Amino acid sequence: MISESATPRVDSEVGPLRTVLLHRPGNELKRLTPRNNDQLLFDSIPWVDRAQEEHDAFAEVLRGRGVEVLLLADALRAALADPRAHAAGVHAAVDDRRLGNDLADSLRSHLSGVGASALAEVLMSGVTFEELPATDGASLVRKMHSPHDFAVDPLPNLLFTRDSSAWIGDRVAISSLTMPARRRETAVLDLVYAYHPLFRQAARAYGAHSAPIEGGDVMLLAPGVLAVGVGERTTPAGAESLARSLFADDVVHTVLAVPIEQERATMHLDTVCTMVGADAVVMYPLARDSLVAYTMRPDDGGGVRVDGPAPFLTAAAEAMKIDRLRVIDTGLDPVTAEREQWDDGNNTLALAPGVVVGYERNSETNARLEEAGIEVLAIAGSELGSGRGGPRCMSCPVLRDPV
Repeated sequence: MISESATPRVDSEVGPLRTVLLHRPGNELKRLTPRNNDQLLFDSIPWVDRAQEEHDAFAEVLRGRGVEVLLLADALRAALADPRAHAAGVHAAVDDRRLGNDLADSLRSHLSGVGASALAEVLMSGVTFEELPATDGASLVRKMHSPHDFAVDPLPNLLFTRDSSAWIGDRVAISSLTMPARRRETAVLDLVYAYHPLFRQAARAYGAHSAPIEGGDVMLLAPGVLAVGVGERTTPAGAESLARSLFADDVVHTVLAVPIEQERATMHLDTVCTMVGADAVVMYPLARDSLVAYTMRPDDGGGVRVDGPAPFLTAAAEAMKIDRLRVIDTGLDPVTAEREQWDDGNNTLALAPGVVVGYERNSETNARLEEAGIEVLAIAGSELGSGRGGPRCMSCPVLRDPV
């Protein structure tokens, strides 16, 4: 197990993975209904028991390869044992604008008296109006809401731990999440990184309330070289702000801003491509020739120089100081490629150079990877994928060995 004296550090996408942060699906997924699943960013209603089985199998694949698995719920409960974190957690859960002052004060008072586990459950799974503690007097807010409306929203997308934070070198970037359904995830990760014994000394690379950026768009192509997708979830301002912060701290020397289509199918860069080796990516074929990159580097005056755009594969290879970036296509034909891209065929998690975890349903992409010498550890994901995310989306590497 990683010791409290060890320094979390991630310098590449493919260095041997030692420690990873996952979130096992919990009661927050049971809050999804046909009435709210679109708003909560799920394409369908997952079978929760099966999703948990699939996630447990995913975690066991990682453990079987020597990876330490940290579970977010456990980390949150450990953090909330600190009275300061508990107070901050109560503040994060209660929204006066939604509840009104009286009901908000009542809920704050109630949550201040519950233990770390109960507060963690509220932060993750939310609270409906019928679950609020009884209060004296009438409340218009309570009367005008359905008993099944949320007084505190659930966070079913916590499953995708890559998006809410990302390690870059020895710094952690806590995401400024774009979609309203996910914004409170930032507060949960803030609590974990500020108060959990393993993380509380961690330096921040990026503030949680800065311009929008999400971890699914952040890809460490090589030590010192970062690619950032700019599209539906990450803005140009977010990419530039992260680059400036990393340059100021001398964490990276090059950041490639990569425009991607602002569509749900390509919500993050890691839905288009992921690293499967030190010089290899699996990539959606339609993106191979269309992706470009703007290259940011620090200038001599303490600012940022921006060059480009140039073809992404060319700019990436130049920044990585390699001859070319080897590309393995998703699928064998346009229809299969589109289907398997939608089913997260590009969203693999590298456990080491040439060893990746991928969904078993993407059989043709997995076959192409294996033909290219990449070992694919296939996992089930029929329920896990209902929120649009694959193995990379579901994992936040905390410690990787150098390549």
